[in-house]
Amino acid sequence: MADQTDLPDEVALLWGLREAPRKGPKPSLTAGDITRAAIELADAEGLAAVSMSRVAAQLGNSTMALYRHVKSKDELLLLMLDAALEEPPDLPGDTDWRSGLTLWTHGVLAAIKQHPWYAQLPLGGPPVGPQNLAWFECALAALSRTALEEYEKVGVVMGLLTYVHGQVRLSSALAAGHAKNPDAFSRQYAAVLTRVVDPRRMPALGRVLAAGVFDVDSLLEEQDTDADFDFGLTLYLDGLAGFLATRTPSTVSAPSP
Repeated sequence: MADQTDLPDEVALLWGLREAPRKGPKPSLTAGDITRAAIELADAEGLAAVSMSRVAAQLGNSTMALYRHVKSKDELLLLMLDAALEEPPDLPGDTDWRSGLTLWTHGVLAAIKQHPWYAQLPLGGPPVGPQNLAWFECALAALSRTALEEYEKVGVVMGLLTYVHGQVRLSSALAAGHAKNPDAFSRQYAAVLTRVVDPRRMPALGRVLAAGVFDVDSLLEEQDTDADFDFGLTLYLDGLAGFLATRTPSTVSAPSP
């Protein structure tokens, strides 16, 4: 139920606009205190360790004291999803769109990598929290001098977010799989594929195998994930550059601060 601001309840929570409880003693905690404690706990022990009771114990309070500010674990995860991000980079006013988006994308990746559990958080909708919107604003600003329509700018940014989150979530899942079964990522993988892949039915994959792409001691250790990320980002931005080349150069001046 929305509060007196007529905002959705979760938005009011994220922006600190939800009405505080009026009954009982003056609260000694804030939603920010609770969120920071939950992030510290997740950093130390993983997301599975986060519960209302564990966070309360870390703060030296009762679980009921937390519920006065955060109604459920789902709300706590929502707060963590926003608060875990640091401030976005400050792009100089003369930064071109490509440099700006490259800096921004690497910033998103670095911010998420600081918290390995972040990739496990549920994404329930578009960004609405202050930190997520600050990052959204930063990326849109990098495109402000291009000839893109406003909806196209949003599409570009959402595509980059999809790329970053996909990279982080896939890397996290593969790392967990490697920890459980390293052999699955060894030369055994190439040997197994060689046995089951018929190059006549799968000629493209057959050529990859013939080239020895998977014939390495460890797929995860031999592969430079940072280089792979940069390669994919370059392809994405090259595509955007090609798209922009079909447009009339923008004559829009820099937006007023």
